[in-house]
Amino acid sequence: MSDGRPHHRPSARTADFFDAFASGSDPELLREAADRAANLLVRGARASSDSTVADRLVHLADTEGIEAIAEVWSGSAPDSLAGCLWRLYLLRSWVYADPAAVAREFEAGRSAAQVARVVAGVADPPGPDELRSMIDEVLRGIASGDFADVLFRAAAFARVVATGRAALPSASDDGVRRMLGLAEQLEAAGHVELERGLG
Repeated sequence: MSDGRPHHRPSARTADFFDAFASGSDPELLREAADRAANLLVRGARASSDSTVADRLVHLADTEGIEAIAEVWSGSAPDSLAGCLWRLYLLRSWVYADPAAVAREFEAGRSAAQVARVVAGVADPPGPDELRSMIDEVLRGIASGDFADVLFRAAAFARVVATGRAALPSASDDGVRRMLGLAEQLEAAGHVELERGLG
């Protein structure tokens, strides 16, 4: 028996949709919370006069765990603040996990990517300690500098590593593509950040 109202077939839901709700998390609310947290970290840190804010930002992945950060930010668009922070912390975690391999790749790429090497600002010669110091300095820039500059430095660093990775005989095409993709995403996000500042 019809009540005169048109009936619509319910839209199909994927397993991911149900899994998100089964865990009690609304994906849209999580996305909003991720964006809000990223905005507070990036914009709030620059407005703070507390000198310890930069150090807390640098060590956020150490204190909270990269898995916790991934849960909040990894699904965010690459040019969003949340997506930028995820990529920056992922880069830092990778540098800290294997600084000797990163130094080898950076060394292999620095002569072929001179401009990117200069923008990245790594001490010469680029050993493991210098790379850890550089990536921490980049993250400190979230609180003390221009966020676009942070993104451009990180992008330049990733580009030198991608270039070096491609030059090494042990490199995989997939590994080179991933690092180059990261560099391109960070650079594009830096341009978006510049536009935000002009808007």
